[in-house]
Amino acid sequence: MELGIGAFGDANWDPETGRRISEAQAIRNIVESGVLAEQVGLDWFGVGEHHTPEFPGSAAAPILGAIAAQTSRIKLSTAVTVLSTDDPVRVYEQYSTVDAISNGRVELIPGRGSSIESFPLFGYDPKDYDELFVEKLDLLLKVNQQERVVWQGKTRPALNGQYIPPRAEHGPIPIWLGVGGNPRSVIRAAQLGLPMATGVLGGNAIRNAGIADLYRRAAEKFGNTPQQTLLMLGSPGFLMKDGKKARDTFWPHWHQFMKVVGDQRGFLPPTRERYDQDTGAQGGLLVGSPEEIIERILFMHERWGQVRSYIHIDTGAVPQREVLKTIELYGTVVRPAVQAELGTASVDELMGRTTPAAA
Repeated sequence: MELGIGAFGDANWDPETGRRISEAQAIRNIVESGVLAEQVGLDWFGVGEHHTPEFPGSAAAPILGAIAAQTSRIKLSTAVTVLSTDDPVRVYEQYSTVDAISNGRVELIPGRGSSIESFPLFGYDPKDYDELFVEKLDLLLKVNQQERVVWQGKTRPALNGQYIPPRAEHGPIPIWLGVGGNPRSVIRAAQLGLPMATGVLGGNAIRNAGIADLYRRAAEKFGNTPQQTLLMLGSPGFLMKDGKKARDTFWPHWHQFMKVVGDQRGFLPPTRERYDQDTGAQGGLLVGSPEEIIERILFMHERWGQVRSYIHIDTGAVPQREVLKTIELYGTVVRPAVQAELGTASVDELMGRTTPAAA
């Protein structure tokens, strides 16, 4: 089991002060968080893509590059790259560049994205949501494997064997398929022989674990190896030494975040009663004391079988000092306890992959 941290860059309105930090400060906070994640022993740090005032982390590559230049061990990833509205060639070039800076520590998680603000921004029609992703994923996988690609499709100009630099120094970049729970996407991950990244964003922690079963059944059907059939699981999280204090402290921030998202997507924010269920012993929000979160991750692992668990840390304008404390507790208390129970094999080892950074 590996443990890690996910971030968007949070410039939401603070529900307690009524103020926002600048979007630039939100980006600097991600870099600070990523550097600390390595210092406290965590294995992975991911940056998600959004294009909103609340989540200004729209360009993960330079953020990860800044973290790469200040670290030497932690794996660095997108979480996710909204591939439908990006160019696969440019995505590869950007992250193979970060891979060079980090000495082989980059991963990619392309996904269709749960929000569509990038579609009008870059001139795409949401009705082409699935076609765009399927075709661009096909091209990204080819570019990752071959330095010269011959390819033709509908979503971008053809490639006729052009060289695409820089090539990742230690072989193809690990690519996980980001899946939100759509069964077609789950089967697609298996069909392509890709490890799968998904999330538990609330409710019961194992309510949707049937997608893990579907993924593994499909992977077996397609003849995939164990090295291809790996699962990563992420959840929003917040830790304090006292579990009740953690839940009380995080509640207004989670409510604020869900209100913003609900206003954008047409649903009501959760009640405190629902929140208490979601942060309880079998809930999908990893909020509480380190000991409670250890038990929750182990509980989830029994059903999901994930090889990497990460918590998303910047949600609803949680003050950066509290974010950093969460990272510290997750790295220094939760990670050693989980690995003592489940083992310390790295995902690189499970993939059969060796780089100078991982060796």
